[in-house]
Formats: sequence, structure tokens, C-alpha cells
Amino acid sequence: MTHIAGRDSLTLLMAYAAATEKIKLGTGVLPIYSRTPVATAQQAATIDEYSGGRMILGLGVSHAVTVENWYGTTIERPVSAMREYVGAVRAMFTGEDPPEGEFFPTRFHFMGYEPRPDLPIYVAALSPNMLQLAGEIADGVMLWLCNPPYIRDVVLPEVRAGRERAGKSMEGFDVVAAVPSAVTDDRESAYATMRGDLVTYWGLPFYRAMIERSGFADEIAAFDAGMAAGDVEAAKRGISDRFLDSLTAIGSPEDVRAGVGRYREAGATSPGVGAVPRTDFEATLEAAAA
Repeated sequence: MTHIAGRDSLTLLMAYAAATEKIKLGTGVLPIYSRTPVATAQQAATIDEYSGGRMILGLGVSHAVTVENWYGTTIERPVSAMREYVGAVRAMFTGEDPPEGEFFPTRFHFMGYEPRPDLPIYVAALSPNMLQLAGEIADGVMLWLCNPPYIRDVVLPEVRAGRERAGKSMEGFDVVAAVPSAVTDDRESAYATMRGDLVTYWGLPFYRAMIERSGFADEIAAFDAGMAAGDVEAAKRGISDRFLDSLTAIGSPEDVRAGVGRYREAGATSPGVGAVPRTDFEATLEAAAA
């Protein structure tokens, strides 16, 4: 479950836990500034217990505009803040004293209840430093707008460096990459929908830096020129077919399978097949799983 400006992700996951028996349940991702480590640990552990150990806690920093305008605080030293937050939640799960906190100080311990100590924690990451942190302290990394070449050339090496720093191998570490996918005979319409959905992300600094690092600096410049002129349609055109070809798995069932396959080949252990609005998601899932 995403956690943006709609329904609360953890509440929905409890509802899904009540209606299902096998599927895993996770946040993709919960912003760390949206609630304290204590609230997050209690809610995640409760869902995990109720569902019989199916919970995965995905955490992310979010973005300055969101943190400041929604949560009334600021992002300072995001890698350090994430390290502290994960450390606190992990300590609560294992029954240890949370580390001394600069950003999220807490002395919380569960009372009369022991959560699953190895409840998985994933970290959303884009930059090399956050990717290394995810490798070092988390059980998985969650990616959005990271195409297969970026996963192969940036994500995997940086995550591996973090794992090595912690004396860990890559075995069992989950690389979750979002793959916008659609079975459709109208790729141009699907691309137009994607462009509209991506306008917000292309304006956010963390994503812009990653997109430029991926080799799409010219596209960012064209997007900026359109926005500076007040021409959103021109800005959308800056999100090129070349970018969307690399990012998505859209077209025939064979195109979807091939697109998901590119992510697996690049090192994504869990390609996350996501729907493109106004396309047949059931057909897309069937094609991706074939």
C-alpha cells in the first residue's frame, strides 16, 4: 500500500489482513515523519500478529514539500534520520533499548507482548547514500522511477557496498522495483497517462537527481523549460518516449513479460507490477505472471 494523500495505509492493511490468508502485506512506503517510531512499531506489529506474520514495513523519508506542508516539520540529514528511525523500530521489535535519538528520541518497550523480532523492514532509496544505508540496515530496498540500467549500474553496487560494510551478503536481500505495466494496444494513450501522473515526481528534487543520474538530463531540461513557460503540456513532452520505454512494461502481453524480465535481469528480486490507469490490470497481471 502506498501512503500519499488518501487512505491510511496501515489501516487498509489490517482490513486486507482480515480478508486474506496468504498474501504478504506491506507499506510502499510509509513516510517516517507521518508518525513516531513508537506508533509505527505498534501498528506494524499488530498487523503482523493478526495476519500470522505476513507484514513487511516499508519506510521512506518522503520529500521536503510534503514533510513541511503535511507534517509540519523539516527534513534534516535524511540518511541519518532514517538510520535512527529504523534503529528505533528494530530495537522495539527485538526488545532492546532504542538507541539514543537526535531526531526521534524514545525509550519505548512493548509491555506484556512480544512482536516478531525479525519483522522485515525495507527502506525506500534513490541516492547512493540512502541505497548504501538500505543495504546496511534493512531487509530490502524499495524503488520508484528506477529503470533497469539504474538498478544494474547504481542500485545494486551501492546496496552491495552497504551490505559489505555491515558484514552481510546479498543473499535474502529484497530489491523491490516498481514497474508501471499495462497490456494495451494503445501504447501512446498509456504513455500520455503516465506523463500526466509523472509531472509531480519530475518536480521533486530527490527524483530529479536520480533521473539525471540515469542519463536523462536533457529530458529534465525540456521539462523545466515547459514548466518555466507555464506550459504543462510542453513539460509533459519532456518526459520522452525514451524514458518511458526504459521505465515501463507497456504493450502486448509479450511486451509486458519482456519489460518485467528486464527488471529481473537487472537485479530486481521483486518487480512490483503496477497498474496504469484506464488499462486492464487483470490482463496485465496475467501477462506478467505467465
